[in-house]
Amino acid sequence: MKKVYLLLALISISVFSQKKFDNIKSVKLGEERRITIGLPASYEANPEKKYPVLYLLDGDYLFDPFSGAISYGVYWDDLPEMIIIGVHQNKDGERYDDATIDQNNGLPFEKGAQFFEFIGAELVPYIEKKYRTTPFRIIAGHDITASFINFYLYKETPLFNAYICLSPELAPKMEVRIPEKFTKIKEPFFYYLSAADGDIKKIKEPIEKLDSNIKIANNPLVNYKYDLFKGTTHYTEVLHSIPNALYHIFEAYKPINSAEYNDKIAVLQTGYADYLEAKYATMSKVMGVQIPVRMSDFKVIENIILKNKAYDELGKMAEIGNVNYPKAMLGEYELGLMYEKMGDAKRASKKYQNASQMEPIGDLNKDMMYEKMDQMNALAKTGK
Repeated sequence: MKKVYLLLALISISVFSQKKFDNIKSVKLGEERRITIGLPASYEANPEKKYPVLYLLDGDYLFDPFSGAISYGVYWDDLPEMIIIGVHQNKDGERYDDATIDQNNGLPFEKGAQFFEFIGAELVPYIEKKYRTTPFRIIAGHDITASFINFYLYKETPLFNAYICLSPELAPKMEVRIPEKFTKIKEPFFYYLSAADGDIKKIKEPIEKLDSNIKIANNPLVNYKYDLFKGTTHYTEVLHSIPNALYHIFEAYKPINSAEYNDKIAVLQTGYADYLEAKYATMSKVMGVQIPVRMSDFKVIENIILKNKAYDELGKMAEIGNVNYPKAMLGEYELGLMYEKMGDAKRASKKYQNASQMEPIGDLNKDMMYEKMDQMNALAKTGK
């Protein structure tokens, strides 16, 4: 057990080594607001890299559990690195003023309207000017702040791309307005909703109505998940929700696992290479996360292509290899493998020869290429 605690401590230190505080002078609020900023450990070492941003209302107590979950996911490469911004709202109970609404129209009112403008017109521009960010923004909150973040959905173009609502105490009409907005969404969008079976009726019933209405709206562009955690309270369900929410939003980022393979890849009749390309295109275009295709994912797709004798797809795999690893032998090797499987030993030998002059990658090396060349040359001489 001590080893587990030590591992988690090391993860926290190594993945989020740059935790700091800042005070923003807000014209909208007429005061300073303190924020906590978590920068990934790679931030300084990779001056060209940009990161998604997670904004946390109730950042006083949500920052550490979120950063811990992200650190763990980053360690195993299940989640991308991201910048975390925690908004402090609990020094003097500011969260209640920040979340002020008009009970008649269910919209931000007085201090709530000011806080709404502070987030959209001051905080987000401040962060995006000061730090290297991708366009992918996530926002999260708990109970009244979880409800409040939904107001950004009411805009014609939602300010955030992903919303994490933990046991929200929904504002009036919200269980109807949110699904109505979802029917109009035209870009990929992420929404996570959770509740505890220990939540009071006043909180749980509107959440259940919201869940039902979202399912009726059924927009395929809305990546939606609802969790109801048994044996939890309004406060303990948060620790159950955080990893579920993050893994839901970044489902496409994870390396290919057995579930993805069985449910999405093995059922394909063709287009395996296209699937791999689309997976990483989603990371880039939707999430703003740009990473080279993992060799583990590449090998999964290569193996199923070979298993199903879809040898022509190895040409597309060669293109993917050359785009992601232009100096490596991967692309030429895939072409060699394609010609070998199609029975053209002479052309296969040439491609393996080309590969031998390039950089090794994964389990591919010069000795392997020379061995392949000898095999193909022998086959070419026998005319097989």
